[in-house]
Amino acid sequence: MKAEMREETVELDGHPFHLRHWGDPVAPVLLMLHGFPEYGGGWGDLAPHLAQRFHCVAPDQRGYGRSWAPPDVGDYATSKLVGDMAALIGAMGGGPVTVLGHDWGAAVAYGLAMFRPELVERLIVANGVHPVPFQRAMAAGGAQSAASQYINLLRREGAEKDLAANDFERLVEMFLARYRDGWLTDDKLAAYKAEWARGGRLRTMLNWYRASPLRIARPGEPLTDLPDLPLDRLRVRCPHLLIWGEGDTALLPESTEGLEDFAPDLTRVTVKGADHWLHHQKPAEVAAAILDWLPEGKETP
Repeated sequence: MKAEMREETVELDGHPFHLRHWGDPVAPVLLMLHGFPEYGGGWGDLAPHLAQRFHCVAPDQRGYGRSWAPPDVGDYATSKLVGDMAALIGAMGGGPVTVLGHDWGAAVAYGLAMFRPELVERLIVANGVHPVPFQRAMAAGGAQSAASQYINLLRREGAEKDLAANDFERLVEMFLARYRDGWLTDDKLAAYKAEWARGGRLRTMLNWYRASPLRIARPGEPLTDLPDLPLDRLRVRCPHLLIWGEGDTALLPESTEGLEDFAPDLTRVTVKGADHWLHHQKPAEVAAAILDWLPEGKETP
């Protein structure tokens, strides 16, 4: 699958953001939003399968890679992360565009769809979660609460030093090695480490976790004092595709229960033999799910 990748750095609201592109610049835009601990280049396995249909645009999000990385935790509030990508859509012509988010990138993708619906034509999420079902699951004290305990470790002051020690040994083990399954080649791992090693980046990457208001119950100790959420403002009104690698052990199926209440035009697709890193492990299947869901034709990657 051949699709040449191009790179550039643009200014959004006066700050630099690094972008990667695949496909014809005049094609419809697919905005690809990575999660932790990836960067825009993490879409390199999937984007070539979609570049005949889309102009794939993958930014290093705030705090990652070669993009702007302010030091303060408060600079990573969801509203600011969403604002970055709204500015990017504006710089590309104003939308609406198709948005694809994975992991933390899904949080930004949902934010765009909920709070800037005029910018989002269609929403695709790959192993990512809407804030309400996810908060409910993490607060219940059950399996998702247990699976999410690692977030408390990542929020600790100094966590970046622990993750960076011994050539990022713990970071690789926590997030990539246990799911490796052959996709994480030596060259790809070296590219990840080069991005993590940029000055201060690991701290600013972790600030996404520190800035999040989501709360996690201890296993067996449900939280009963959650604040009321503005449920009507947290709806996805555009067509929504959720693609799920069934072997994910960090995000469990219960974290998406009730999603239909917030996304009435929802389609679910399960990818067997994949886990949290489905876009690396099964890029052709993920691309086929996306292309088959689109309203025009049944192209295959």
